Amino acid sequence: MKLCSLSLIVLLASLSACDLLGIPDPAKEAERKDAEGKAIGGACRHAGRALEDCFALNPTAPKASVFAGWKDMNDYMAQNKIDIVKPEITKGASQASPKEEAAAPDGEADTDASAAKAAPSRKKGSKPGTEK
Repeated sequence: MKLCSLSLIVLLASLSACDLLGIPDPAKEAERKDAEGKAIGGACRHAGRALEDCFALNPTAPKASVFAGWKDMNDYMAQNKIDIVKPEITKGASQASPKEEAAAPDGEADTDASAAKAAPSRKKGSKPGTEK
């Protein structure tokens, strides 16, 4: 009898660590998605994006969570008089590779790439500014 109750206690103790077994917990997953949605909404508001743009850029995020995060950040920014931070890179913008720049029609090539080609090269091992 004591062995049976002892083994039952050990079994229950080992099952209490179900997180280590990889068994998904729907409550924790929902909480994680909610927190992620709020973070996305807050980041969108801080970047000055409209709520509709935020929804369009993050279609898999829960809209209620995104709205809650956006609204919380809006209130926080208004209360603390924080300005928006404009994003420098938008979704879908990618940097063209040198091969794509060379294949681009006239006027569309990156001027930095052509300026780098025209710059004089220095010898290996020499320090910048010591060329003759």
